[in-house]
Amino acid sequence: MAIEHLIDRHKKKEDDETTELPDKTWKIILSLEEECNLLRQVANISTPPEDEAVLLDPKLNALFSIQKRFSKLDPEDQEPRSRHAIKKAEEVKDFIGAYQAYHDDDAAQLFAILNKAHVKGLLEAHDSIARRDFEPPLPPNEIDFDEEVVKVVQIVKGPEPLGITVKYDPLNGALRVHRVLQGGAADRSGLIQPDDEIIEINGIDVEGRTPAQIDEVFELVKSSPNCVVKLLPGGGLPPVRASHVNPLHLRCLFDYDPFRDAQNDCPDAGLAFRKGDILHVIAQDDMYWWQARIGDEDTVRVGLIPTPLRQERRFACQRELTVQERSGILKSPILSRVRKVKKTMYRLDESDSFDHDHIATYEEVSLLMSSQLTFMRPLILIGPPGVGRNELKRRMIATNPNLFRTTVPHTTRPQRIYEVNGRDYHFISRQRMEWEIRKGRFIEHGEFEGNIYGTSIESVKALMSSGYTAVLTPHPHALKMLRTSDVKPHVVFIKPPPFEIFKETRQKNHARSAFDPDKNRNFTDDELRDIIFLSHKLEYLYGQYFDDVIVNEDLDNSFLTLLSIWHSVQTQPKWVPISWSQLM
Repeated sequence: MAIEHLIDRHKKKEDDETTELPDKTWKIILSLEEECNLLRQVANISTPPEDEAVLLDPKLNALFSIQKRFSKLDPEDQEPRSRHAIKKAEEVKDFIGAYQAYHDDDAAQLFAILNKAHVKGLLEAHDSIARRDFEPPLPPNEIDFDEEVVKVVQIVKGPEPLGITVKYDPLNGALRVHRVLQGGAADRSGLIQPDDEIIEINGIDVEGRTPAQIDEVFELVKSSPNCVVKLLPGGGLPPVRASHVNPLHLRCLFDYDPFRDAQNDCPDAGLAFRKGDILHVIAQDDMYWWQARIGDEDTVRVGLIPTPLRQERRFACQRELTVQERSGILKSPILSRVRKVKKTMYRLDESDSFDHDHIATYEEVSLLMSSQLTFMRPLILIGPPGVGRNELKRRMIATNPNLFRTTVPHTTRPQRIYEVNGRDYHFISRQRMEWEIRKGRFIEHGEFEGNIYGTSIESVKALMSSGYTAVLTPHPHALKMLRTSDVKPHVVFIKPPPFEIFKETRQKNHARSAFDPDKNRNFTDDELRDIIFLSHKLEYLYGQYFDDVIVNEDLDNSFLTLLSIWHSVQTQPKWVPISWSQLM
């Protein structure tokens, strides 16, 4: 066959002379041995005539022969013997001519060979390769360093934003890159830096345009999947990458909508969030705007959020008006007329003291692993009276009293005959209880019919140390003492459904009014609306501290949801204030 013939042909060839070849030129050709092995493997395969013709091509065989000879050379012999072959050829010709040696046939033949044009070309090629003279010489550097260098950046962004914010200089009309959003289309290009001056976008010149006209240009860019930007380098430094800084995780303590922020000059680049959302901050190089995302996946959009400093200044300006508004809206007309056992505990106007300590913006958090826990985290059920918190607590304890417990309250009321101290109440003198209240040892307290009732923080810790899950239904004001590193509660907000559903479910279950001391009647429509009203206010004041929310449309479903939340709290990582995990 043609393949076997080719292999045998190369085997029989002997190489008795060393050929001087250009430096490393033939290293791109596969070794002959490898080719022969490959050919042997396919020798038994039917070969089309055209393939046999290729393998028998004299040029291909010549390449194999050259490669075989070249592979036998020592590495030292592969270096060029001379870089001036043309000069040496001329010297040989001069020698032959000077001694009139051309009468010798061999000398005359050599003289004739050296005079041939293609031999001269071969020697010139040899000298060029030996000197590594592979490229034509570069032209002299005639760049005028005084001229501005324009860089053109083409970005394939698809439907996503360009990922930059700009600033307009009214003095000279220059439009400059203010910041580059990390992870955005511009950032991924790596070619756009802060302080670069934009002179053209998608063929539209932006120099000398008004801010309104520039906005129109960027509106056109939004709808285009591609963007070509011409810029003058501004000398700005690239932003510090997120991998080079310590990660910062924040829980939002307020709602934010960039399109409703009059001080946000670029709402499209802003990131909207709500109370309780977890933000992952990836850039903090600006005093008033940070770059963050909701969720820790790299594919999630990065946007701008106001820094704590900026938000505190904004809240400080609004504080007086906010306090005045709250003083009028947080009083419930229904609750003010009914008699309540724990009157002090449900006065929402007093809860403002929770907010006066500091202006709440963000809370730094970290993941708390279940393996770090040495006790069962308490469940704190927050909600307005009558929403069903106490019924959910009762069901939790009845389901597994060896796992779920609630605290025994303290009171200054005289002990009755059938009551057991420590089971029904902790009976204590008024003087002692008032002293402990001043020391801050009660998470909540109130007075009814001349007697003080309250829940001590030590009773909560006693349940925790005994291996129980404490299930509590305190007033939201108690969160200030409960949200500490030694308690680590999980706060669940029990929220009423919309009015029509709320009314239907309460009538169906024959729920008794929590505002009737004798509990002999159903809820009135005004009382149901009042519960919804108070729910909104609780969410407004304390929503940033809620870890979960249950809309109590149906008690059975709400109970199952609460059990699922408890299991998740004890077994899965949860975001908690950073001090809770640092002090483990």
